Amino acid sequence: MADARDLYRRMRLIRTFEDTVQSQFQQGNVHGTTHLYSGQEASGVGVCSMLRDGDKVAGTYRGHGHALALGVSPQKLMDELLGRASGACGGRAGSMNVVDVEHGLIGCFGIVGGSIGAATGAALTQKLRGTGAVAVAFFGDGTANQAYFHECLNWAQVERLPVVFVCENNLYMEFTPIEAVTAGAIAARPMAMGIPTQKVDGNDVFAVREAAGEAIDHARSGRGPAFLETLTYRFVGHSRSDPGRYRKPGELDAWKGRDPLVLARRALAEHWGVEPERLDEIDAEVAGELEEVVARGLAAPFPDPAAGGREFA
Repeated sequence: MADARDLYRRMRLIRTFEDTVQSQFQQGNVHGTTHLYSGQEASGVGVCSMLRDGDKVAGTYRGHGHALALGVSPQKLMDELLGRASGACGGRAGSMNVVDVEHGLIGCFGIVGGSIGAATGAALTQKLRGTGAVAVAFFGDGTANQAYFHECLNWAQVERLPVVFVCENNLYMEFTPIEAVTAGAIAARPMAMGIPTQKVDGNDVFAVREAAGEAIDHARSGRGPAFLETLTYRFVGHSRSDPGRYRKPGELDAWKGRDPLVLARRALAEHWGVEPERLDEIDAEVAGELEEVVARGLAAPFPDPAAGGREFA
């Protein structure tokens, strides 16, 4: 039961963190742009909960969720987004390009499909070194139409690389519905290459965790890559904010009825006997933690411009 509660806590942390990032962005404290993971928490948490030390993850430009799912410090991540020297990358990566090698995060990639190339390369390294570790690539449904997708999946299967490809299908490529630009089913593409493929409810953290365990075991065993398509939905705009006119009427409300946090709370009550009051306590603890994180982050110093070339070249 403790592990199940931890899954919920990590999802709540991501949701509250992203709400806080949006607030700080609107106040002018987070510069550039932001792409939030709100609504997709079960996908990242479910997959990352099955990884081991030494495994590598390549995230997307919604990588705050992937980072926190891996255990990256909320303080270091917030400091990074606020541009402070105490951030995970010294305050120089911003929202889209966070790296935390200590926690296995080899990068978050603003280039669509960049995560697939990075994870495939990391998997080749693991195979050549015989580490027994796997690499995971998170990417969105739009990536299925990029050359990275076809080239890397093909090569990973030919070379039997220990990599798990996780397509977080949230139905939209920025403002374009998937059915408008994608021929056939995404899952049919890796299946045509002989890659073991599963489609899973991406808002059910327990379903994702089970499917991820099977995929990761397959890749770790030396039998080559595996593919997961997690069906999910983002509750916020593509970046910063947008009017959402591209969404179908009633669609957002319908998906919010299947909020990953709501589903997790229900499962914890029904299968583990966790009382709602205990989960409310977790919510309050996370909210308090994020208030302190922001206060410390805003008080932290900015990087020294004169030191940039020497420290980060």
